[in-house]
Amino acid sequence: MEVPVEVVQPRRGPSVGDVEAQEVEIKTELPPTSSSSATFHSGLSATLTTEDWNSPDDPDNPLNWSLWQRIYHTTVPALFGFVVTIGSSIYTPGLSDIMKQFDVSSTVALLGLSLYVLGLGFGPVLAAPLSESLGRRSVYMISLPLAALFTLGAGFSQTFASLAICRFFAAFFGSPTLAVGAGTNVDIWAPENRAVASVLFLLAPFAGPTLGPVIGGFAVQAKGWRWTQWPILFLSVAAFVYSLFMKETYKKIILQKRAKRLGMPPPPKARPTGLATLKFLITVTLFRPVHMIFTEPIVGFFGLYVAFNFSVLFGFFDAFPIVFQGVYGFDLGSSGLVWLSTLIGCLLAVVTVTVVDRLTYRKEYILATKEGRLVAPEHRLYMAMMGSLGLPIGLFWFAWTARSDIHWISPVLAAIPFAWGNLCVFTSAALYLVDTYGPLTGASAVAANGLFRYTSGAAFPLFTIQMYNKLGIAWATSLLGFISIGLLPIPWVLFKYGPRIRAMSQYDTIKA
Repeated sequence: MEVPVEVVQPRRGPSVGDVEAQEVEIKTELPPTSSSSATFHSGLSATLTTEDWNSPDDPDNPLNWSLWQRIYHTTVPALFGFVVTIGSSIYTPGLSDIMKQFDVSSTVALLGLSLYVLGLGFGPVLAAPLSESLGRRSVYMISLPLAALFTLGAGFSQTFASLAICRFFAAFFGSPTLAVGAGTNVDIWAPENRAVASVLFLLAPFAGPTLGPVIGGFAVQAKGWRWTQWPILFLSVAAFVYSLFMKETYKKIILQKRAKRLGMPPPPKARPTGLATLKFLITVTLFRPVHMIFTEPIVGFFGLYVAFNFSVLFGFFDAFPIVFQGVYGFDLGSSGLVWLSTLIGCLLAVVTVTVVDRLTYRKEYILATKEGRLVAPEHRLYMAMMGSLGLPIGLFWFAWTARSDIHWISPVLAAIPFAWGNLCVFTSAALYLVDTYGPLTGASAVAANGLFRYTSGAAFPLFTIQMYNKLGIAWATSLLGFISIGLLPIPWVLFKYGPRIRAMSQYDTIKA
């Protein structure tokens, strides 16, 4: 028995500028059959749309994927982020060998670190147009292999210029995964569960630099500076193979592919096309972020705070060898092991963010949902306010116990509260910016934070050695501690006056 299927093509509303959902209505009618004296007519109707999900339970919607699928798709960008960021610090144990082989000063040798960090800051500009046109999965599949090729070039470099250039482009092509990873988490996790996923993803930019000196120290000690690059390649291959099973998570691309598969008209384009698209995306990822740094107090001050904390972390790549090799006589491999204390601090931050989110934001979100209102983004700031206290504690503890008459374990332990506070502030800032400005403008705010963070992080190592030589360990680190105290009130002020500041913004912000 043949079942006739009528396909009704999309219809447009008559009003100019009003874009309605394109729909295909599938009607299935069964021929009448008889049973006793009654005739029954059975009908089935379903509506598919190319502009939005079919229903809240649409299986193509990543929010409806199984828990294990969503966990897997969270770990992929986290692993990619780890691989890319470990490349920054794994280089530092090889500085002495690089200075000897290429006959350069310590400041010039540090350019290999600074240029890599700078590449991490500007690479996300590449991520936006790729993600918009090809989808998030394509960014992962393209960026890491390109980064691996330049890492290979860095390992085989015969001049310092080629080493520095390859290091920059390895970071530039690898860092789009850092930007796209945040979008992937938004795709697959609802707001009430997003904090836990975000902190696990944001752990990568801290765990990578933390473990870099551990691996690099022993590699250089055994094989020489070129072996600071080969572990990055090994990790890149492992991460790429692990990612082969991931699916696309970006809604726009999923709907486009579904429309093509079903022979339906593509979704209407809500954004400009061609060169106008490129202009739009560069505005979102570069021009608007720079504008927001100088015109939006929330973006500017939070960006300054996070950038300083991140820069101190990168400055420690110079300071730790001065303390643990110079004062305590550690060898290259052992001095790298002290970075494990910062990893402990980061893991404690993950626990803190998870617990605080469950006790504060999640409860507020459930209550607000029942009452039909929005959650004020200031509820994201509890972690930052707590973390702001750990930063100066760690810095002053390190400053005044890093001396030969005090056991080396004391400055090692001092790194724990610093790393804990750093990741707490960083996670809180990222969540707060997105909640305040929404998805699109929030992406620009996060990009501004990234530009600020990596630009200052690239500059800091270039003068850290000179600062420690001039001021000494105690006062150089204390100077950083005093600055952290000066910046400490930022999350507290935003918590109290955030609604008033948001109301004065030039951009659309959440009304809560």
